[in-house]
Amino acid sequence: MADRKAETNAISGQPQKTLADFDPPKKPKRNIYALACAILASTTSVLLGYDIGVMSGAIIYIKDDLKISDTKVEILAGILNLYCLIGSCAAGRTSDWIGRRYTIVVSQVIFFAGAILMGFATNYAFLMVGRFVAGVGVGYALMIAPVYTAEVSPASTRGFLSSFPEVFINAGILIGYVSNYGFSKLPLNLGWRFMLGLGAIPSVILGTVVLVMPESPRWLVMQGRLGDAKKILDKTSDSKEEAQTRLADIKQAAGIPESCTDDVVPVPKRSHGEDVWKELFLHPTPAVRHVLLAAVGIHFFQQSSGIDSVVLYSPRIFEKAGITSSDQKLLATIAVGFTKTVFILVATFLLDKIGRRPLLLSSVAGMILSLATLGIGLTIIDQTDHRMMWAVVLCIGMVLSYVAFFSIGMGPITWVYSSEIFPLKLRAQGTSMGVAVNRVTSGVISMTFISLYKGITIGGAFFLYAGIATVSFVFFYFMLPETQGRTLEDMEGLFGNFKWKFDSNYSKNINKNQEDGKGQIQLGTNGQTN
Repeated sequence: MADRKAETNAISGQPQKTLADFDPPKKPKRNIYALACAILASTTSVLLGYDIGVMSGAIIYIKDDLKISDTKVEILAGILNLYCLIGSCAAGRTSDWIGRRYTIVVSQVIFFAGAILMGFATNYAFLMVGRFVAGVGVGYALMIAPVYTAEVSPASTRGFLSSFPEVFINAGILIGYVSNYGFSKLPLNLGWRFMLGLGAIPSVILGTVVLVMPESPRWLVMQGRLGDAKKILDKTSDSKEEAQTRLADIKQAAGIPESCTDDVVPVPKRSHGEDVWKELFLHPTPAVRHVLLAAVGIHFFQQSSGIDSVVLYSPRIFEKAGITSSDQKLLATIAVGFTKTVFILVATFLLDKIGRRPLLLSSVAGMILSLATLGIGLTIIDQTDHRMMWAVVLCIGMVLSYVAFFSIGMGPITWVYSSEIFPLKLRAQGTSMGVAVNRVTSGVISMTFISLYKGITIGGAFFLYAGIATVSFVFFYFMLPETQGRTLEDMEGLFGNFKWKFDSNYSKNINKNQEDGKGQIQLGTNGQTN
């Protein structure tokens, strides 16, 4: 087969098909530049993970050292999530004004100050001030990392890259657990201060490294800097053709004429974030309303199914299950962190292969089963006077099973999905709303767990979480369309109606239009397809 060029058929005059015509299309190589950008941006999520992980062990020693009640322990553990609201809401506007990259730097500076304050805290009030400052920094980081990653990623690997924030949250949790065990041997008044203060070190490193990252190409287009955006898109796309298509789509979404090729063009004021709230809440189109409901819903259910109760209070759960040694409880929490980290890494490779919906629904189904079984095991232990080793092993296994199922779907997909479905001009502040709901729900769950299990038993608490997870399964099944492989500018065609769910040809038509280059299905003001 020295010559594989097409030859002309002597009878029909049409080109003959050769073996080359039947070769499968080559899968694009993973874009190393986009991968590096996603990793650098997502490392900011280590801050939240570290704080959650380290606080689970630190509160054991803080309670003994500062002589605080269980109510104060609940508030101390969960209040950071509410403080995150300030950071996540402010980050939406900040990122539209100064850019995604410098917003990440701001998050690191604020968290550094918070970690130092917590490390040098002399009493409960001082410690709460440090929690407040650190919470604002975490809120900034949580909102901006998935937005930046989604905007810099090519469609072929967006799920893989956008799951990185959750990967680093889990890595932070594991580091926090290890820190707990390492510093637990220090004197009581020093150990927890080292645990909390150590978070200042990664914030300095990350805040410096982030400065070498490029700015988000979508933010650059929103500022009219087309030349700069084109250079970055050329580096972060799988091909020159894809870079041109992405630039054209972004320009259209930003309201810049496609014919405009100047390096710098004037843009309307709304590109800096003005009037976004009106489009989100006061006068949303059916598509935007559906997108907002989907984003808020997935963030709410991610936290209300009890993940922070398990991660933050795992030592208490293991104590209720029958483990009494402090060292054994801390080692068991390390097993939780290790399990979460391993399964989140597995999830990153599945997101772009089997899709968001199958992975999410399978994950939630596994969580429901694990939570219900954990509730049964803890109830049996709670109602017996003697230790039953099989029940102890069952409870430990179900905790690990729960975090594994959470990490393989619900954990990463929440951040991936909510960061990719909003229209361009609404993305930063829309995502900040999802993060705000996430943190409020997390704060409520983590600040009520001890009171909850005292009121309805610890087994009853996990039965309640299993019920919430069941409701979330129904919500996801009917409200969340598949977004795998779509460009960010193409998402709107999936939302605003339920044709994706009940019309099997609807998604196929969108795919066909994309492949043929004959335009996209758009939503009009009445929410119908045009």
